[in-house]
Amino acid sequence: MSGIYADLAEYYDVVYSFKDYRTETARVVELACRYGRSAGRDWLDVACGTAQHLQHLPRRYRRTGVDLSAAMLRVARRRLPEARFVRGDLRRFHLGHQYDVVTCLFSSIGYVQTMDGLRQGITNLARHLKPGGVLLIEPWLTPQGFRPGTVHLRLEGSGEVRIARANSSERRGRLSILRMHYLIAEPGRPIRYAVDAHSMGLFTTSETLRLLRGAGLRARFLRKGLTGERGLFVAVKPAASLARRARLRPRT
Repeated sequence: MSGIYADLAEYYDVVYSFKDYRTETARVVELACRYGRSAGRDWLDVACGTAQHLQHLPRRYRRTGVDLSAAMLRVARRRLPEARFVRGDLRRFHLGHQYDVVTCLFSSIGYVQTMDGLRQGITNLARHLKPGGVLLIEPWLTPQGFRPGTVHLRLEGSGEVRIARANSSERRGRLSILRMHYLIAEPGRPIRYAVDAHSMGLFTTSETLRLLRGAGLRARFLRKGLTGERGLFVAVKPAASLARRARLRPRT
């Protein structure tokens, strides 16, 4: 295995240094408090990466992270030694515990690639929710929103490590294919060139809502999300006292 989630994992936080994890975390905490109905403070972040969202959670939360990449989890454990981290595929991991909040952010859900993978993933995430618990999923782009052929170029980093990243994109059916080209410059090492490919499924908003509701959750889509135009899904597992409620409503 190679790429930003493996042998380049030490550079991940440099590549995404533009990302405002603190503000994003404050937003998901606000939504979790607004929509959640359970009383506990157990938080599970699935596809947690290097644990930057978990890092910015208020201290009152007991934090657990799941990720498929062992290299990313090594970085996460160094960042948050007090948290629990488990290696696992979001479609199949089993922790034997339920949580008040489950998050799957930064469009990681797209890596399930297929509708069957999306169904498995959502079912598994819902399984890890307490009654009254809230699930927040930041989606990847929809089939209508993805623009194949788009190119981007960014220069990230400061001080000793500088990384240039250029990416191109194409579409194959319901898959978006992104190819990331990196030039990594740091003192005392030759300039490094690497290529990383990502294949992510393109799902409509209605498809994801249907699967969330099929997993027994009260679900809605918020157009104002965390990143660009991707939006955010918010879904609550009904508690016994909420079983008769027909719609998901925020706390007032």
